[in-house]
Amino acid sequence: MRMPPTRSDVMTVPTSPASTSLSRRTKLGALALVCGVASLGVLPTASAENAPPDRSAAAPTASTFTDDFNGPAGAAVDGGKWQIETGDNVNNHERQYYTSGNKNAALDGQGNLVITARKENPGNYQCWYGRCEYTSARLNTSGKFTSTYGHVEARMKVPRGQGMWPAFWMLGADIGSVGWPNSGEIDVMENVGFEPSTVHGTLHGPGYSGSGGIGAGYTLPGGEAFADKFHTFAVDWSPNKVTWSVDGRVYQTRTPADLNGKRWVFDKPFFLILNLAVGGYWPGDPDGSTTFPKQLVVDYVRVTGGNVAPTGS
Repeated sequence: MRMPPTRSDVMTVPTSPASTSLSRRTKLGALALVCGVASLGVLPTASAENAPPDRSAAAPTASTFTDDFNGPAGAAVDGGKWQIETGDNVNNHERQYYTSGNKNAALDGQGNLVITARKENPGNYQCWYGRCEYTSARLNTSGKFTSTYGHVEARMKVPRGQGMWPAFWMLGADIGSVGWPNSGEIDVMENVGFEPSTVHGTLHGPGYSGSGGIGAGYTLPGGEAFADKFHTFAVDWSPNKVTWSVDGRVYQTRTPADLNGKRWVFDKPFFLILNLAVGGYWPGDPDGSTTFPKQLVVDYVRVTGGNVAPTGS
């Protein structure tokens, strides 16, 4: 089947006051600073044979992340959990400019995060193709939360329309030092507007990145579209195994055996990403049938059962 081009080798780095609209590949130096903070470490090694075990430092602790997006309408996301990225995406030829603050990512006062893509450019943002035509938002937990393994889940309602590309995904927290795709990428859910009934789950790593990613799609029965209502997208991630599900229905499991001898890079900390892209090589650009604004509505994001290394391990 046709596999999606990955976002991680085309996206901008986490935001900073001096952020520009360069692509991720040209900003790895800045990304390394952020991801260095984001990494909470690897699982600790066993104590020396003759040394007494120090369980307070050696035992991994449960990794739990929950955001139910409760708060007043119009409020920005919790800065203790998320940071906002800014800029455009030249390598993937997406059309949006990701804005800061609550301009395109805000709570709705009903327990949801709403990421809104608009056909506008009030800030005169410049994109790879000239003056940007659209704005949207992208959030990540780099420097705020990472986990190794666990149940990673989000309940969301995706937008409808040609050119829309919502996604919930993860990147290896060592991307700043090893680069992409060596960092690894786990796409929990991607949807493109021309496939309203199908979502994709994919692994990207060294030798199986971009259109060569390892994954599969899940299609709703009876012609139902994912934009019709909320659905729950999840992965269950454990050593040497990632399993994808939609509304609790498992549709694929991947292990190192699926990589034909290529390196498995999914036994380390990863951080979370939510975004709504407009256009690009895979979904194609919006056309005359696409109305704006478009919204990705997120009820919650949760991670349970993972491990992080304790401080000082």
